[in-house]
Amino acid sequence: MKLLTDYNNDVFDRLRFKKDFLADRAVHILVSNANFAKEINSWKFIPDSLPDDFPLELKQYFDFFKNKLAESSTSKFEQAQSFFDRNGSLYLAMLGFYSLPYCYAFADGAQVLVRSQRILEQIGERLGETTRFVLDIFKPGAFSRQDEAFLTCARVRLIHAYSRYFIQMHAKDWDPAFGEPINQEDLLGTNLAFSHIVLRGMTKIGFGPTPKEHQAILLYWKWIGELMGVETNLWPTTAKEAFELDRLIRRRQMKPSEEGKKLTRSLLEFYQKNIQDSLLTSQLESLLAFFLGKEASKAVGISGQTPVPGDILGLFLKFSTFKTFGAVTNHESLRKNLERQQIQQFGKVLQLKIPELKRS
Repeated sequence: MKLLTDYNNDVFDRLRFKKDFLADRAVHILVSNANFAKEINSWKFIPDSLPDDFPLELKQYFDFFKNKLAESSTSKFEQAQSFFDRNGSLYLAMLGFYSLPYCYAFADGAQVLVRSQRILEQIGERLGETTRFVLDIFKPGAFSRQDEAFLTCARVRLIHAYSRYFIQMHAKDWDPAFGEPINQEDLLGTNLAFSHIVLRGMTKIGFGPTPKEHQAILLYWKWIGELMGVETNLWPTTAKEAFELDRLIRRRQMKPSEEGKKLTRSLLEFYQKNIQDSLLTSQLESLLAFFLGKEASKAVGISGQTPVPGDILGLFLKFSTFKTFGAVTNHESLRKNLERQQIQQFGKVLQLKIPELKRS
């Protein structure tokens, strides 16, 4: 019960001003030398021997991930990876229709996202990269060796640090009342949106996890959080704790904002143009409103009511994913289908890469 007592305003007020020292220090090196970033982007996995010319800050950053290999356990991760392998298409659907717009309902966190023009101007690429991240970390056998999953987490963590750097250096309109960009409270909230909120969405449509599966997913995202620089001493390990953490962050941060509404409009416009299911696109706002509920829907500026019960909606989404991905929707087939779609849409398979800044 001690964890629940730590879910209070005093603790989380402090978290809004805590960043990620290890990643922030590494990015200060990377912005001054694009060759280092280019080298990192060329990797398929974190090499056993890091380049001799890497400064200490970069070596310590990547040594952190190499050292985490000793803590990884195939048996500890198997249940969560198996759950995704069986439910990956719905998991990804919940990310798109629930988790992402849910994050936009948190006004101060949305301030960071809207200042990254890529989320508005290149939303397709950004969503594709998010999907790539989720597929990399849920690949069967991920983290059982020094594989691409470690490198994926390392790059995403650095991307967060780049965002902090650019906002602190260049965003003249950043209000200190927002807290630090991508602070520890926001990181906890995002981790929760990619885990507990996804499972809550699946439960709403009749495909929820068992209590053991719920706990396995939470424990898996605790591991991901450790790799991503999240203060996991506050991470929930039970559904009850996850519920209370979400309730606290909602109470503190959920409120309407023009930034959240702009992000949601951009998301809806992308879905309208790219989802090849006219019945689904005709009900997009109602679909999001069903998952978000009244408070979050109001915060992101959407309305819509659907009289269809959750279990019927669940069958509808299952049918829609069947049309998109086919009958087999395990991890391997999802990845192949999504890569094929990306080639058709963007002319390439999207990769997660850190910025390579060209100094003038």
